[in-house]
This record gives sequence, C-alpha cells and structure tokens, in this order.
Amino acid sequence: MNKPEPAPIPAPAPPGPKCKEILDGARRVFRAEGFDGASMDKIARAAGVSKGTLYVYFRNKEELFKELVALDRSEAAEQIFLGEDDEAEIGDLLQTLGEKFLTMMVAPSHVSLIRMVIGAAEKCPEAGRAFFEMGPCFGIDRVAAYLERQAARGRLDLNDDPKLAAAHFLNLCHGEVAKRLLFGFGDQPSKEQIEATVASAVRVFLCAYGTKAQQRA
Repeated sequence: MNKPEPAPIPAPAPPGPKCKEILDGARRVFRAEGFDGASMDKIARAAGVSKGTLYVYFRNKEELFKELVALDRSEAAEQIFLGEDDEAEIGDLLQTLGEKFLTMMVAPSHVSLIRMVIGAAEKCPEAGRAFFEMGPCFGIDRVAAYLERQAARGRLDLNDDPKLAAAHFLNLCHGEVAKRLLFGFGDQPSKEQIEATVASAVRVFLCAYGTKAQQRA
C-alpha cells in the first residue's frame, strides 16, 4: 500500500501590514549584517518603526529571526514538488522535478537565505532546525512519496529505501552549481546549464534505481 504524500507544511499566518514591514526590514538587516551584526535598533530603523513597536511583535532578535526563516522557507517548500504528471515517461518526470528543485536552489533569494541561516545556526539553533525540517526533510519526504508511486507502477526499484533514493536524487541535482553560488563563486547558471546538470543527475539516478529494462536502454 502506497504511503500518502506528506501534507504541505502549514505556513505561518500571513503577517499583517505592520508585521510585514518589520519582517521586510529584518530581512534586509540580517542579510546585510548577519545574525551577530544585526540588532533590534538596526531592524527598527530599517523597518521604519519605533523600538517599542518592534517589541510589541517580537520579544527578541532570536524570535524575530526564527519567524523570518519559517516564513521565507515555507513559501517555497510546499509548492516545489506539486503538479507533476504521473503519466509522462519517468525520465521526463524526473527531469521536470529536478529542474524545479535546482532552479529554486540557485535563486539569489534562496542562496541568501541559506547563508543567513548557516551563519546564525550556532546562536539560534531553533531557526536552523526549523529551516532543516521545512526544507531538506520535507523535500526528501515529498520526493520519497513521489518515487514510491512510480515504483508501485513498476518504473523504479527503490531497494526498499525510498527516502535514501530521494536524498540521492536531490543531491545529484545539486551538482556543484548550487554549492558554487553558496560560496560566492561563479555566475548565476543559465536555463541550459540547469537542464544539463539535471539531465546528468537523471541518468545516474536511473542507473541506480531504474528497472533492469531501463538500465539496459
């Protein structure tokens, strides 16, 4: 019996206008100054609010940072693996899935978010944990459920470990493209570079997890 696909992560409640101003200002400060360099004074100035108003919404910098990370991550996480056409060829399905994933990973806003979270993880581990659960963990669970559906149709052989197969696929799609950008090395990849990186990932993945007929093709 197939496992149901994980439900989308409930996004944080949409912020009201004033809270959104605060979060937008905080985002600019955290990205420019890092977690240690940011202060509630700087965030209040960037958001155009008084420090007293800021504390009405958030008790401290850690709470504000965690809310910002959860909000930014949830916007992408629940959409990235939706809408695939199960009737297409498995290679085409994986190509589409991988391109969506890699395109999200190399988006400047996402690269900035990862840098911001990594830089703050030691001082604000709850934000790091929230990001990991909403991002990598959720992505692996969703892809694993998707691959299980394909295995049930005889299209893949997952060796009874769909989560491992999902992790392999997503890591293959990363290639070195996303890592280069994370370290500030290299230009933004073109659509053609993303397609080629994912095509290589799909070939390797099907060599490991495709049916014997696919592996002989």
